[in-house]
Amino acid sequence: MLGISIISLIILLGVLIFAHEFGHFIVAKSFSVGVLKFSLGFGHKLVGKKIGETEYLISWIPLGGYVKLLGEAEGETLPPEDEKRSFLNQTVWRRMGIVLAGPVFNLLLALVVFFGVYLSGVPALTARIGGIQAESAATAAGLRAGDTLVSIAGQRVAYWDDIARAVERGKGAPLALRIDRGGTVFDVQITPRRVKGKNLFGEEVSAYKIGISPSGQVVTKRLGPVDALAASVSQTWAVTKLTVISIVKLIDGTLSTKTLGGPILIAQIAGVQAKEGMVPFLLFMALLSINLAVLNLLPIPVLDGGHLLFYLIELVVRRPASLKWRERAQQVGFALLIMLMIWVFMMDVDRLHIKLLDDFARIFTKQP
Repeated sequence: MLGISIISLIILLGVLIFAHEFGHFIVAKSFSVGVLKFSLGFGHKLVGKKIGETEYLISWIPLGGYVKLLGEAEGETLPPEDEKRSFLNQTVWRRMGIVLAGPVFNLLLALVVFFGVYLSGVPALTARIGGIQAESAATAAGLRAGDTLVSIAGQRVAYWDDIARAVERGKGAPLALRIDRGGTVFDVQITPRRVKGKNLFGEEVSAYKIGISPSGQVVTKRLGPVDALAASVSQTWAVTKLTVISIVKLIDGTLSTKTLGGPILIAQIAGVQAKEGMVPFLLFMALLSINLAVLNLLPIPVLDGGHLLFYLIELVVRRPASLKWRERAQQVGFALLIMLMIWVFMMDVDRLHIKLLDDFARIFTKQP
């Protein structure tokens, strides 16, 4: 399992880092900015090859990467013929485009993954009922376990997600259901009831429910190119929005920082998803790619969002922020990033320690 987790982590991070750095690389090239290095990983060079002016590298530490652009360092002396190809000599809009391209390419990677998965087929729960909650709207309507919903309010339903969306759209109004019970098709009317529960963040919410649970029957859901593209855009947006909300709730204290994870947790999840199959692994990659894009856009110096903040300030005041001020901000940003990395690593170690204790307890007490 450890070997699978490590290999899965290397593949996962390699693809995510490549997509991110390729975004910076290809947009810089399109603006005729010189690219001196394209590296997967940090630290000392493991292997590398120079093609033209660019050296392509794989470095020892696989937890990031970088693109070194011509003339991106303050005070760098360049030959006159290279001045026009210098990063710092580009317009602020072009510099913003080059920086923004990394996160954008991570979002595009997620969209492409979702598109491919939807085309090839994803597991989906059928509309067959597995359980009925006591004293629910479904009980009052006479629904039974084993019934299959055919349509809601005249709209055909094929998957469990269709049911949830139809009930939500109804906003508590009575709904006409068409039911298939062992080959016998009949219609019933049901009025959803507002039920209290908890959302993904543990907050108490209320929503209209009819009180049914799925049977667990799964089929492969395949979409055509147009529907797959629409679903991919929708899913990418939904995960992006959820990621932003999660960050906000981490900042305001609604969501515990113990939910954060680092390389160890990512490796564990990647290993599990790889064992489950290609589709779960690819979906996890898409989720992580969106997370990487959003996190990189945070206005923290040393991240892409920090650079974009400086460029926005430059647009407003019509001159670059002072070098001294930027250096101090970079130092603060770097310190914050290091502290965050140490924190999530500690969370990973704590989770791993608890898991090991649970595994030992299960072995010695002979629990299944």
